[in-house]
Amino acid sequence: MSQQPNPFKLSETLLEPVLTILNQQIDPYLDKGLIDANIVTSLDIEEKQLQLGLCYPYPCVSQYRDRVMSITKALATLPEIDEVACEIDFKPPTAVMNASADKIKNIEHVIAVSSGKGGVGKSTTAVNFALALAAEGARVGILDADIYGPSIPIMLGIEDFRPTSADGVMMSGAHAHGITAQSIGFMIVDDQAAVWRGPMAAGALGQLIKETEWPELDYLVVDMPPGTGDIQLSLSQHVPVSGAVVVTTPQDIATADAKKGISMFNKVNIPVLGIVENMSFYLCPECGNKDHIFGEDGGLNIAKRYNVPLLGRLPLNTQIRDEADSGNPTVVAQPDSEVSNLYKSIARSATSQLVKIAQTDTISIEITDE
Repeated sequence: MSQQPNPFKLSETLLEPVLTILNQQIDPYLDKGLIDANIVTSLDIEEKQLQLGLCYPYPCVSQYRDRVMSITKALATLPEIDEVACEIDFKPPTAVMNASADKIKNIEHVIAVSSGKGGVGKSTTAVNFALALAAEGARVGILDADIYGPSIPIMLGIEDFRPTSADGVMMSGAHAHGITAQSIGFMIVDDQAAVWRGPMAAGALGQLIKETEWPELDYLVVDMPPGTGDIQLSLSQHVPVSGAVVVTTPQDIATADAKKGISMFNKVNIPVLGIVENMSFYLCPECGNKDHIFGEDGGLNIAKRYNVPLLGRLPLNTQIRDEADSGNPTVVAQPDSEVSNLYKSIARSATSQLVKIAQTDTISIEITDE
């Protein structure tokens, strides 16, 4: 543990053992002790009650109870401490962005959710990912950038929303399930967008993201169009994206396209926060047998090859689809379910990668031999 000046209101004799114990509490996502990770913000003691302040740099409300219990149990071994009163806050790190992209008002981080091809469940993943971030304590928005197939309005149950503008320039966003949403689907009818060419579509999306009256957001999740064409490149270059999450299924045809997506982000200097392997397996509700319908370990193999985390594996589950189609996605429909907990784990893993980027200014991409 590195030496540091004493900013805490404890005697020197008590401070050293308290700091030692706190630094032995390893954050599972940052791989550092609480002191080295700069999570401890205040320490004081009143009689035998230790007053502890923590501020996490990634959202993790669902983990607070277990972490406080672990800290309390460890500190209770000291004779000077009988109980611990803990206050916990969350504040994301300052974004590290493309030099060519201007920061968007009120938004700290933009996270792109991408896939090399359609049909891998990217939009469903993006919606539940955004809702998981909100459930973990963050202020969240979602932008539906899928020009040719906007589905966020349906998945959030807000198909009838139409933006308004008080000044003729900035547009309002929709609000659903505790997050703010904007979509080209709110503004077009029938299949208008299907005939837009790349530059026209990219221009419309740039306007959409920069001319929406976003509230103060910790994270804006962008549901990107599938593929790696002009729209994706334009958004990546001109929107201040902090990092990207790549969604794939395990099968070879999907992972081959996911590799193209990772290569695109590397070319425009956007860190890939990790891989989500969707439809990883089917769990039979009758017998409990796990069947890898689309193959096995495809996402894991990509993660290893590009030296990025495998953020999580999601099952092929009819309920996930049904709940998204009904406008009540899994994370809000069944907040304590196993699948919702998987989405929350993915949210914690992805945003903790942003913390590491802020600390190092980059995440290195190393491609290993196949």
